[in-house]
Amino acid sequence: MFDGLEMGIFPLIARPALQEMQAASGTVSEAFVGHWMGFITALFLVGAALGGLVFGWLGDKLGRVRTMSMAILVYSLFTALAYFAQTPLQLGALRFLAALGMGGEWSLGVALVVELWPEKYRPMLSGIIGAAANVGFVLIGIVGAGFAITPATWRYIVLIGALPALLTFFIQWFVPESHRWEQAASSGRLRPLREIIDGGHLKTLFVAAALGGVALVGSWGSVQWLPLWADKLAGAANPDAKAYTQILNGLGSVAGCLLGAWLGQRIGRRSAYFALCAGSFLVCQGMFRGLHSYGGAFLTLSFISGLITAAFYGWLPLYLPELFPTRVRATGQGIAFNLGRILAAIGAVQMGTLMGVFDGSYPRAGAVITFVYLAGLALIWFVPETKGKPLPP
Repeated sequence: MFDGLEMGIFPLIARPALQEMQAASGTVSEAFVGHWMGFITALFLVGAALGGLVFGWLGDKLGRVRTMSMAILVYSLFTALAYFAQTPLQLGALRFLAALGMGGEWSLGVALVVELWPEKYRPMLSGIIGAAANVGFVLIGIVGAGFAITPATWRYIVLIGALPALLTFFIQWFVPESHRWEQAASSGRLRPLREIIDGGHLKTLFVAAALGGVALVGSWGSVQWLPLWADKLAGAANPDAKAYTQILNGLGSVAGCLLGAWLGQRIGRRSAYFALCAGSFLVCQGMFRGLHSYGGAFLTLSFISGLITAAFYGWLPLYLPELFPTRVRATGQGIAFNLGRILAAIGAVQMGTLMGVFDGSYPRAGAVITFVYLAGLALIWFVPETKGKPLPP
């Protein structure tokens, strides 16, 4: 939940924060906001990718619980320090450092949950993992709805990012270490990166990264920008528009994560991914090409787009752990998911570039970015079907 809260902060504060920082030059433009939104989002995604690699490797070496506590402390500290940022570059650097911890927390949390619980509960838990992140996304949206986020007040919102640090005390005292990891560690020296390279997992790793990349580019390169688009359409007369958009998009995402895991278990991992790519493409194209004002239709499609595009984040925690054995699971799935974030970082930069090309038009840029879902329709057939098979030992 707290990683979703962390991810949801920036879409809410981005426009007022960047407006405050540009105001010193005397002018405020959508092109400036779009450029820095894309660049800072890209820095965040690259940081998350590196964090997934570093903390995933540490998790396979030192244990899931200890390393996850370290990751949570990192993203809590640097999110709160954004309060002191004075320039877009400083804000971007702090978002990068916070993302190191957030990327590590995802790979470690998924590995720990799937290794602790019985096989029959994994589909349900995979959906809950994704849904919990989006609960945090909704909660920060509710905060935004009750607290006007303006160029004068945005700094108070980032202080909320320090709250997850309190979770580390609970984790250290009450969360047991993975027995699967303890058995693997007791069998000999763990060298996860070497085992991935020598153990024939590289092809699987890169295709899995591409699958994650499609989902991440599609959402981070377009749907994550909906609060900014709502803010622009609604104007100063409706400052809560971005918060309501984020709340409804987040609620759709909560339901979508549960749907993605259920669908993967029901019709198979590959068929589910194919269906999600097709649905995401159709919904996003209809939204970006058909909406021209803020209102009921905009909010309805914000919910629906969250539902379909976030379903991947229930599917990925179900499928990625099934591709790697215990000795390399946190590293393997962490690299796979977070290499996808590198691709998403490129997509975020391109979204910012397209914003400039299309004179600050969010929908025209979003319509181009979401063509990425068509690539997923082909990529999914290059990985194995794992429905009905046990988690690799």
